[in-house]
Amino acid sequence: MSAGHLLRKKILIGLSGGVDSAVAALLLVKQGFRVIGATMSVYDGPPAPSRGGACYDCGEKEDIASAAILSAMLGIPHHVFDCSASYKAVVLSYFKKTYLAGKTPNPCVRCNHLLKFGLLPSLARECGLDFDFFATGHYARTEFSQHYGRHVLLRGRDPHKDQSYFLYRLNRSQINSALFPLGNMTKKEVRALAAGHGLPMHAKPDSQDFCAGGYAALLNMPDSPGKIVDSDGLELGTHAGFWHFTPGQRKGLGIAAKKPLYVLRVNPARNEVVAGDYEESLQQDCTLEYTRLHVPLETAGHSLAARLRSSQRPVTVTALPGAAASQLSISFAEPQQGVAAGQSLVLYCGDLVVGGGIIR
Repeated sequence: MSAGHLLRKKILIGLSGGVDSAVAALLLVKQGFRVIGATMSVYDGPPAPSRGGACYDCGEKEDIASAAILSAMLGIPHHVFDCSASYKAVVLSYFKKTYLAGKTPNPCVRCNHLLKFGLLPSLARECGLDFDFFATGHYARTEFSQHYGRHVLLRGRDPHKDQSYFLYRLNRSQINSALFPLGNMTKKEVRALAAGHGLPMHAKPDSQDFCAGGYAALLNMPDSPGKIVDSDGLELGTHAGFWHFTPGQRKGLGIAAKKPLYVLRVNPARNEVVAGDYEESLQQDCTLEYTRLHVPLETAGHSLAARLRSSQRPVTVTALPGAAASQLSISFAEPQQGVAAGQSLVLYCGDLVVGGGIIR
């Protein structure tokens, strides 16, 4: 691409105040793009000492200030958009409703699809900003596939930082307009580049969760004593509310046992937590609903792998159409632990993100 053509391309980049989006913006500027910074403001909670380390917490003012400082260093405009009402309706309400239904939500998946790649670019255009692509600091890639005749979503090159799991619900339009400047980089390279260019966030810790300080404040539920039982209903202990537990959880059960115990499931109607040993926690198959496929299953090849969690190494699976149009039947080559209703399962064929869905 010629230098003159580059200068005509405008890129809106989501800036979080962290090192990843900062280096992504730096790379785009160095490549000659006309870059515009945009930051979502999502926190509307009470003022409190900054804890940081999360997307939704009381350290947001510092993150916005950090993004503004970076933008000034790079010589690019920076805009802040108030997305707090939408975040509460789209992410927080969904999180609470799903959790209290005894399921395990994926707030980051929902936020990326509906807010970060949806609402944020939309608000930017509504206020008169013109741009050709939307970029973020995610460790993922896109490329044009001759086989499918369109852009496809791929895993990031760094297997330890790949974030394609969180992006599988992006629609075709969002993938077509997405840029991921860090897709071929490792985290170590990103931090080194940030330090070499004197970016003040080069050593800033990564976000560990979407909410700092635990979920109790978001759920806002008073303690409600209940039983922890085994698969036969035998009482093993007590708890202060089923919402303190998630399927697959091993630590924090407060039960002395000969073998480590895992949460098998929760029963909201009975305020009951069912626990069992490792073998009981394994599942051979599951059903996906609300699926989103980027390529047809029959054209993706026979070697499919899946992730149940973002940090999990992909495991071999078989995927077949389910009972309903939006469902898939998934069989694992080896039984898996922690198959939790409400969580996303993402399908891959090599580096290609085939699609995914919500575990029923």
